[in-house]
Amino acid sequence: MNTKHISVIGLGYVGLPVAVSMAKKFKVTGFDINQTRINELNSFFDKTNEVSESDLKNTNLKFTTDVNSLESADFYIVTVPTPIDDANKPDLTALEKASETVGLNLKKGDVVVYESTVYPGLTEEICVPILERKSNLKYKIDFKVGYSPERINPGDPNHRFETIKKVVSGCDEKALQQIAETYGAIVTAGIYKATSIAVAEAAKVIENTQRDLNIALINELSIIFNKMNIDTIDVLEAAGTKWNFLPFRPGLVGGHCIGVDPYYLTYQSEKFGYIPQVILSGRRINDSMGQYVTDAIIKKLCQHDVHVKNSRVAICGITFKENCPDIRNSKVIDIIRNLKEFGVEVVVTDPCADSDEVFHEYGIRLENFESIQDCDSIVFAVAHSDYKSLSHDQILNKLKIKKLVFDIKNIFNKKELEARGVVYWRL
Repeated sequence: MNTKHISVIGLGYVGLPVAVSMAKKFKVTGFDINQTRINELNSFFDKTNEVSESDLKNTNLKFTTDVNSLESADFYIVTVPTPIDDANKPDLTALEKASETVGLNLKKGDVVVYESTVYPGLTEEICVPILERKSNLKYKIDFKVGYSPERINPGDPNHRFETIKKVVSGCDEKALQQIAETYGAIVTAGIYKATSIAVAEAAKVIENTQRDLNIALINELSIIFNKMNIDTIDVLEAAGTKWNFLPFRPGLVGGHCIGVDPYYLTYQSEKFGYIPQVILSGRRINDSMGQYVTDAIIKKLCQHDVHVKNSRVAICGITFKENCPDIRNSKVIDIIRNLKEFGVEVVVTDPCADSDEVFHEYGIRLENFESIQDCDSIVFAVAHSDYKSLSHDQILNKLKIKKLVFDIKNIFNKKELEARGVVYWRL
């Protein structure tokens, strides 16, 4: 194998696990433009909770913000964020700047692999020209490029970088083989060789698009069944007895993957003259669920004679998913902002989120769950393990006489809480 020195560009939820894993077999440099992030990693602290302190202490991985430290690398892995803007269009700023950084250090014989989520064709249409311009080298002649979609699942201790089958692609057969061998030295779950870079790019966006649409269907069913006064979870459990019924559940769809990736596909599709119908419809449903939950809360408050303005509502959980500190594109913020528009006093708590980051991003001060009291209702928006372990008394002690509990993620036993006099609502 020709690979001697790997450089991972971007050390977030994706890049750090990749870098730490690769460092078990190769010399690796981890690069990020955030000096605070580098300082934390050099102090053996990962705020994403994806890599343990002991793993950071036991790695030879070098963390740096120094661009010059990348010049000795011959295999680059780009794992920077690819978000969307306010118009739901791809924001390629980080990807383009990362390509410029790599291009400035690129040498003949080097290989560049992109893991960031992109639309089909983007790697060769956008990234490769930047690499050529910055390096003064020729694509496929002087350097090779591949694409390998990331499949990191934040907060999931069972599906890790090494244990998830890795899709790889390359600009030619030689590049494909080298990329497959490099990842194959680490990934124990196996390697799948895609037939082209565009195929690998497309595979990534449809993985999350499929999940987005499945959840959108269940969310729409939840809206329908609630209007019919039928419990959605009861329906899903009954239907789930059929062998091929998929076990999706209703909920808020946020984060940096499922709520973002479909827009990359629809953006490129529209450039080719086709406006997707099903995909965009699913996105509209999932993006509207924060408002739907808010409406349900306001309705219940009114039905139980709670004056909405100046009422006090506790929101438990602000991260985009359970047991994960990531607050990017969290749809819980939609509920918080909507309630505040009604004059509701909203108290927010989360055992996983970083309080400083939440304040910086959303202007919200997190409260300790233990200190919350005298609430007119309590909303469990994220299924953190800390919440799952709560007793009924710990929940009811937070409430006034009216016991209104909104269990967005179906954490608790509905019948048991209702037996305690709780007005219980779930999607």
